[in-house]
Formats: sequence, C-alpha cells, structure tokens
Amino acid sequence: MTVKTIITEPNKLLRQVSKSVDRVGKDAQKLMDDMLDTMYDANGIGLAAIQIGIPKRIIVMDISKKEGKNEPRYFVNPVIKKKDPSKATYEEGCLSVPNQFAEIDRPSKCDIEYLDYNGDKQLLKADGLLFIDYLSKLKRSMIIKKLSKLKPNTAVL
Repeated sequence: MTVKTIITEPNKLLRQVSKSVDRVGKDAQKLMDDMLDTMYDANGIGLAAIQIGIPKRIIVMDISKKEGKNEPRYFVNPVIKKKDPSKATYEEGCLSVPNQFAEIDRPSKCDIEYLDYNGDKQLLKADGLLFIDYLSKLKRSMIIKKLSKLKPNTAVL
C-alpha cells in the first residue's frame, strides 16, 4: 500500500468528470487500499480517486466513532437513488481544501447504490454525515483565493 499525494485547490483536475469503473478487480482494489492509506495518513474521513489524480468513480470513507478501530467503506460507481427533502447541516472540510471548514446543508437521508470492495452491488440507506462544491460561489471563491496564496506559482481558476 502506498500513500499518494492529495491534489489541492486550485487545480482543474479536481473538476474533471470521473469515469465509471468497468470491473472491480485487483487494480481497483489496490487503488482503494492506496486511497485508504492516503486518507488515514491525512487524518481524513473520506477521499475520492480524483483527489489523488485518478478520474475514476471511487470513494473511500471511514466515519467510525470508536477510537483505534477502523471501519472503512468502499464506494465504486456510487449513485444517489433517493434524497430526503429535509436538510441537515454539518461543518465539513475536504482534504483537497486544507484547513477550511464550512457548514453545509445536505439531505438528511439518502439511498446510495454502489459496488463494494469485492464488486458486489450494495444499497446503503444513509443518514447523518456521509465540500466546496456545495458552498455559495462567494464562499468558494474566497477559499480558493486563500489557498492559491498558500500555493506557489498557481493561478486562481
């Protein structure tokens, strides 16, 4: 397993549309293992493949609450099938937008269809906590400008 470099804003790659994964095999599983190691190394709770420069529809997540006990989840080709109209607000951050947090309104519940680590189809009925794309344009611009000042030789997107 390998810890990869996490791409940070501003970077056009983060806005690239990711492609579906045809089959969950050894290559996809190694990618998920590397993503998980990268996420844990950065003290994150979720990471998408695009954040390490790979435009594939893969997300890893671990929102376990027990200290010292990891409970990773793997989402390949996730699709939100149903969203509750009621909203819940959480303070969120993103590993690609370091040290920035904002309150985000999201559906309080949703159903997600995806393939797991072994390529088996799953349906998750999620509620609660499952970043900058959900911010207003003004807040997003402020954060990106702040990050671009921290990054040498970058232009604001």
